[in-house]
Amino acid sequence: MSVHAKGLDHVAIVVRDLDESIQLWRDALGLELAHVEEVPEQQVRTAIFGHGMGRVELISPTTADSGVARFLASRGEGLHHVCIEVEDIEAAMESLRKAGAPLIDKEPRPGAGGARVAFVHPKGMRGVLTELRQGPAEERPPLSGRRPS
Repeated sequence: MSVHAKGLDHVAIVVRDLDESIQLWRDALGLELAHVEEVPEQQVRTAIFGHGMGRVELISPTTADSGVARFLASRGEGLHHVCIEVEDIEAAMESLRKAGAPLIDKEPRPGAGGARVAFVHPKGMRGVLTELRQGPAEERPPLSGRRPS
């Protein structure tokens, strides 16, 4: 198999008020806020907690008609998606297509932190919206340099 997933990149939680939610996760829970970023292509603001693999991402819609806004209106705040870091996003997408998993994105698109991302429909991933992420090589140390969690 030519596809290699590096592991869980982050868990994304959709929230109504990003600034209020940052206070809860940072101040009450004590997680380190790594950065806040607006991602115009996805019509969201994001707040990332932690570094490396296994981060928490809060997402809040910036427009009332975005996919995330519709999700929030219909389901409320809570788990939005899991994100898997992959070495080759095109190869991962092709592998999932061949396995019969419906992709939301036909091609990778810009994501937070300069990454390229693509979403897999929950129907193809046993009910879980799944994001594939291929980040810039310089953004993270190699896997062998990380401590196990």
